Amino acid sequence: MKSKDFLNSLAEMSLAELNDELVAAKKELFNLRFQNATDQLDNTSRIKEVRRNIARIQTAMTREQKAVN
Repeated sequence: MKSKDFLNSLAEMSLAELNDELVAAKKELFNLRFQNATDQLDNTSRIKEVRRNIARIQTAMTREQKAVN
């Protein structure tokens, strides 16, 4: 998914949905790191992509919290 499409989908989500998305992304990152440590990961650039998506989700959550307050 392109980053603009991902950002647009994040903007439409509620805070609870963003939190669920964050938990899923962190689990994926853990699994990717585990695969990398055991030399089972083929696409190592996916780690970088997931880390950036986590940051995007956290930014969207902060933006949503500030809009509520």
